[in-house]
Amino acid sequence: MPPREAYDWLRNHCMETARLESTISLLHWDQGTNIPAAGHNHRAEQIAALTRVVHARRTDERIGEALESCVPLELADGPESDLAANLRGWRREFTRASRIPANLAVAIARTASEGESAWERLRPENNWAAFLPYLDELVKLRREEAEAVGYESEPYDALLDEYEPGETTASITPLFAELKRTTVSLLDRILGSGKEPKIALVGRRYPLADQERLVRHVIRTLGFDFTGGRMDTTVHPFCTRIGPGDIRITTRYREDDFAESFFGAIHECGHALYSQGLPGAHFGTPCGRSASLGIHESQSRMWENMVARSRGFWVHFLPLASYALDSLRGIGTDAFHFAVNTVQPGLIRTDADEVTYNLHILLRFDLELALLRGDLRAADIPDAWNEGMRELLGLTPPDHASGAMQDVHWASGLIGYFPTYALGNIYAAQFMETIRAGIGNPDAMFARGEFAPLLDWLRTNIHSRAARQTPREIVRAVTGQDPTPAPLAAHLARKYETLYGLRPSA
Repeated sequence: MPPREAYDWLRNHCMETARLESTISLLHWDQGTNIPAAGHNHRAEQIAALTRVVHARRTDERIGEALESCVPLELADGPESDLAANLRGWRREFTRASRIPANLAVAIARTASEGESAWERLRPENNWAAFLPYLDELVKLRREEAEAVGYESEPYDALLDEYEPGETTASITPLFAELKRTTVSLLDRILGSGKEPKIALVGRRYPLADQERLVRHVIRTLGFDFTGGRMDTTVHPFCTRIGPGDIRITTRYREDDFAESFFGAIHECGHALYSQGLPGAHFGTPCGRSASLGIHESQSRMWENMVARSRGFWVHFLPLASYALDSLRGIGTDAFHFAVNTVQPGLIRTDADEVTYNLHILLRFDLELALLRGDLRAADIPDAWNEGMRELLGLTPPDHASGAMQDVHWASGLIGYFPTYALGNIYAAQFMETIRAGIGNPDAMFARGEFAPLLDWLRTNIHSRAARQTPREIVRAVTGQDPTPAPLAAHLARKYETLYGLRPSA
């Protein structure tokens, strides 16, 4: 096949495959929002059937032949071209998919769908015994996948690379060790300060309809385009990209807790802004999809913590929030800002403050490593979890629902995903340091209600790159340095030394 004809065939084939994959995404979204309780078994079979079709398309031998035919074009266009970026991405996908047997890919998809629906049913019942068989099977299947894909030193690397291309256990372990050291040191200083917020936001009454109206207004102000997206409620908040012009956010509400729904929605809005900023004309190709989950999380964590928990943000939005929610009236900006940034070790990752959040991730990373190495059985996770919580946060979960069953990720088979949250925090701090040097003080802009300059910068420097480069290459190109936890440690120290009246660390 001539090179240009081969490239056009590849592009059309992969775009059609992406449309089928987006249909699976739509089925998952519906399963997390609207599906009737009795429909989960059929949904698992639908997803399994489509997964078999997608896997066959992704492992089609003609892809390998076309990739080989395209080498002259790749050399002629140069490594920075869209064509070369697409060929690199397609070659990587084809190599990985071809190593995974079709039956294994289908089994993972089916079991993950069944596990997720079981988790939704069993977590409120605190029923670890009934959930364990699903988790045990998913761990077994993902180990099989790691062996099929192959790895140099750690089976975990085969799964991590799916979510964060190019990263390995060896590359992120030093980052996490340094992050743990600086986090524990700062946390000890904060807890030793004796300073407490003057107000508590939990326990007040926040009517659900009023919360939703406020959240919709805020995320629209930040830049979320509702003509190309929607927001719904679910058990575990998520954002999914169905395709260009169809980005979906979910959140959950509690009538006695404003912060959970508000910051959860802002987090998912950050994901959605990235998805809406990806080049829609390139949908179905590496030049039109996200670079990694770590880059994705850098956007969600930046908007949630560095924007929505900033003082400037609440200088602008607190008057509106006080008008929308009677329970917030009469609270001053400084008191409110402290309240939404209070540091308090807790049991639930999604409720964790900015300082302790990464410790939750490091615990899950250690457990996943042990699972893949065969050093930990799924049945022993609760005991290992509780021991890790005591070591890192000084807490022991009273039940499984607030312990090892709290996250949906393992129920969905997403082993290797959790490190991307901490990597996202690291990337976000590096990006924000670069932003400050480039466009000035973002906090002053937020106080004036100006969020477009930040979004424009992200669209130009992050979103438009899509998956043309690896995450590490993007971080290096944008910030001038490899991933490092130093900017995150500096950000947290500046912010919380001020809030808690701490003497600056040496």
